[in-house]
Amino acid sequence: MLCVLKEMYKKQLELDLEIANNHHISYEDTKDKRILALLVELGELANATRCFKFWSFKPSESKERVLDEYADGLHFLLSIGLAYHYQVDSIEVEEEKVEPTDAILRSYHYINEFYIDRSLTKYLMAFENYLKILASLGYSWSEADDAYFKKLEENHHRQDTNY
Repeated sequence: MLCVLKEMYKKQLELDLEIANNHHISYEDTKDKRILALLVELGELANATRCFKFWSFKPSESKERVLDEYADGLHFLLSIGLAYHYQVDSIEVEEEKVEPTDAILRSYHYINEFYIDRSLTKYLMAFENYLKILASLGYSWSEADDAYFKKLEENHHRQDTNY
C-alpha cells in the first residue's frame, strides 16, 4: 500500500502554524506533548474499534468514527515529523495479515521507541506501523486520506472558533 504524504505535511504545517500563533507555542515547547497526544489518540482509536474488548458483544463504532480517530493520529504523526524536520513524500507499507489488537500494540511499541530514540529511522518505523493498522481494520489508504482532510477542515474550524 503506497501512502502519499507530501500534501499532508504541507497542510499540517499550515494548521500547526495557526495553532502556534493562537496558543503562543512552538514545536520545541511541545515535542513531548505531541508524542503523548499521539499515544492518547491511538488509545482512542483502539477504544473506537473495540478490538480488545473480549468481554463485550458490542461491535466497533461506525467506520466514519474509527476513521476520524485514525485521522487524529495521522495529524500528530505528521506534526511530530514537522517538529523534528522529518518529512517523507510517501511510505510504502507491506500489508500483513494481523489482528487489529496486535497492530495497535505494535504501533504503541514503535511510538515509544521513537520517544526514547528520536531518530528518523525510529520515526519512520512508528509511522509505518501506524499505517499498518489500516489494513488490519480492513480500510484503505484512500479512506484514511479522505478522513485526514475532513478532520483538517474541522481542526481549522476549531481554531477559528476558539476551541
